[in-house]
Amino acid sequence: MCSKKIRKLSYSLAINEALHQMMEKDSSVLLIGQGVKSPWYVGNTARGLLDRFGPERVIDTPVSENAITGVAVGAAIVGMRPIVVHPRMDFMLYALDPIINEAANWHYMFGGKINVPVVFWGIINRGGEQAAQHSQALHTFFAHVPGLKVVMPSTPYDAKGLMISAIQDDNPVVFVDDRWLYRLEDDVPEELYSVPIGKGIVRREGKDITLIAISYMAVEAVKAADFLKQEQGISVEVIDLRTIKPFDKELIFESVRKTGRVILADVGWKMCGFMAEVAATLVEEMFDCLKSPIKRIALPNVPAPASRALEKHYYLNAEKIIKAVLELLKGEEVMYGVQSALL
Repeated sequence: MCSKKIRKLSYSLAINEALHQMMEKDSSVLLIGQGVKSPWYVGNTARGLLDRFGPERVIDTPVSENAITGVAVGAAIVGMRPIVVHPRMDFMLYALDPIINEAANWHYMFGGKINVPVVFWGIINRGGEQAAQHSQALHTFFAHVPGLKVVMPSTPYDAKGLMISAIQDDNPVVFVDDRWLYRLEDDVPEELYSVPIGKGIVRREGKDITLIAISYMAVEAVKAADFLKQEQGISVEVIDLRTIKPFDKELIFESVRKTGRVILADVGWKMCGFMAEVAATLVEEMFDCLKSPIKRIALPNVPAPASRALEKHYYLNAEKIIKAVLELLKGEEVMYGVQSALL
């Protein structure tokens, strides 16, 4: 009988393990980007790769986002499987032309005869007084573009499994992670495995409200659900989408048929944000199942502040999710008898 060896591993080391295993398995996989040999840029995610695989497959580059992304797209077209890391997702904007005009379109423009198996890896660096130009969660931009898949893991297990799936995919995948997750530890199998792109997961089962979250907000959503269950007797079902393009509509619909109430929690701005797409989909296809208006939790429509004092008000957490749940239920005047100092 075979047994799977599972141990606790941090989110960043889970990505690191995925990269080691995929580069070992497939000689066409390479990593390219600014600071790939420096923990200051990419944490532990690239630890040991340069020593093991050498500078021809682990390529540290100057500050040249457009150029290195274009090189990676070209390499993918001729049969390599590059991973382009952007340690500050904000500066992926310099590389929009090779990502959107080239990589996203080629498979379609050439009738499926050409594949572009490249991973565009963007790291969100929120908080810590990094201010507006180093803190932006830009996942919605990329989810808008046909031809791009966008994944946003929230756990070490999913970080490893989705990175492997992204590398194995035959067309471009945008892999978005939040540096706030890097120290999070959880069970991760040692062997190489994949998490399917496009499949969400229920983190907590519940019957009163469906709470849909992505990336770091999925972690905070679980904390909120546990608090509400224990302190208020409110049963919250937490769905972690894991992939936002394509997103798992059937999983959402199944939950909404049960609860009839929906709260959406994003790590980005509310205005035209990804969760607006989820809300619109629910209104179009599940309107008859909704018992109350959909509520969104997202960043205010202003740039990120530099002040730590302001950051506490700007960014979202479990407390703000709890407040939103209680406000929704209070608005319905349901039977919970909610009396909370949070309101």
